[in-house]
Amino acid sequence: MAVQAVPGFDLQPSAEQVALASNYITNFDFLNQYLPDTYEKEFERYGNRTVASFLRLVGAEMPSNSDLIKWAEQGRLHTKYTSMTAAAGAANVLFNTYTVNDANVTGIALRAGQTVMLVNQAGNQSVKGLITAVPDTGGTANGQVTISYYESGGQPWAGGTANITLFVYGSEFGKGTNGMVGSLEAEDVFFDNKPIIIKDKYAVSGSDMAQIGWVEVSTENGANGYLWYLKSEHETRLRFEDYLETAMLEAVPASPAVGATPASALFGGATTGSEGIFHVVENRGNVWGGGSPQTLGDFDSIIQRLDKQGAIEENVIFLNRQFGFDVDDMLAAQNSYGAGGTSYGLFDNDEEMALNLGFSGFRRGYDFYKTDWKYLNDPTMRGGIDGAGVGINGLLVPAGSTSVYDQILGKNAKRPFLHVRYRASETEDRRYKTWITGSAGGARTSDLDAMEVNFLSERAVCTLGANNFFIFKD
Repeated sequence: MAVQAVPGFDLQPSAEQVALASNYITNFDFLNQYLPDTYEKEFERYGNRTVASFLRLVGAEMPSNSDLIKWAEQGRLHTKYTSMTAAAGAANVLFNTYTVNDANVTGIALRAGQTVMLVNQAGNQSVKGLITAVPDTGGTANGQVTISYYESGGQPWAGGTANITLFVYGSEFGKGTNGMVGSLEAEDVFFDNKPIIIKDKYAVSGSDMAQIGWVEVSTENGANGYLWYLKSEHETRLRFEDYLETAMLEAVPASPAVGATPASALFGGATTGSEGIFHVVENRGNVWGGGSPQTLGDFDSIIQRLDKQGAIEENVIFLNRQFGFDVDDMLAAQNSYGAGGTSYGLFDNDEEMALNLGFSGFRRGYDFYKTDWKYLNDPTMRGGIDGAGVGINGLLVPAGSTSVYDQILGKNAKRPFLHVRYRASETEDRRYKTWITGSAGGARTSDLDAMEVNFLSERAVCTLGANNFFIFKD
């Protein structure tokens, strides 16, 4: 048996730009002497419909007074190249010249006197050697370096072999010699992001504000009453607050074509987009493809990747329902009695207590805590979106904070891995602006016979150390 497709869940939005017939009494037939029995209280059949909570749990908000937010992240401490080519020649020579072919390398960080290990992973061969000459003291001449081998067998591979891996493990100098020639400068990696302006508005005419309904309405923030426009205004506010978070998750940089479209004048011709969390992690972080990890072996490969990144001790996985079930089943299978159903979840269950079929986390090298993410389950948002490379099952977020150079403070500062920067100054705070215009509802700003409630925010999310994040995709 399976869950039947019909009847299903309703996805038709209740928000419209016109008054809905279902919201008001339309039958004024006074010839009908029978009054229907009505429930005045609106039934909250979908419970709490908001999806925002993620950034409140893992991030922070802080002001920024610029159109561009920049920060620096540390590079690697040690030197390693993975795409080197040995000069042509026979194997077993005692020294050879190597060329660095790694991408995005402008100057090699190798110096005469350093001891190195070279590995040909394709042939399972390795050799250790001493750098005897770098053609240029700055290490930039054609990316070449001469290496003499320690082992008597010399170079184990023929010249011309490519994709040789090299890393520096020390140095060696003779007695009475000069010191190391040249020095290395620390190189940071710089990232930036741009804030986007998010807007919304609710409008109601003065006449409709004087119209009372018969349904007692309520919203998630506790507002209630018989005035329908109050419900619509509160739902607009809740929807806007959700968008403040979901925009930070889903935003992508705009291509140049966006500003060239005929409608670009409507948006000021400057819609640059922004780098949302999903975009950053997919491009600078770690991606798990093919569903969700379901075995310890799967998590072992994730842990091995984290070992090569920042190795953050504690991590939280925000996941959808199916991913949560997969983790629970994986952990339950570690109990030798789990297959028989006698002990599962809480390992001292008895017949008088509720059977605990879930886990809140586990430790295997690192601590992993899991929590259901409503945004990935809600059918009006990411919930139900499947397909290779499209659906997202979860996001692993490192807990804690990292040290970065803050240009506003002018010094290093601790920042959460995820945090939101909003535009603000001494005279203007654009974190969450709301104002009323028109001539109804207490407003006296124009001759418009209506009340317009405006919402605005200008913000961007900063994803620091994206290499410590994992996104789990279909």
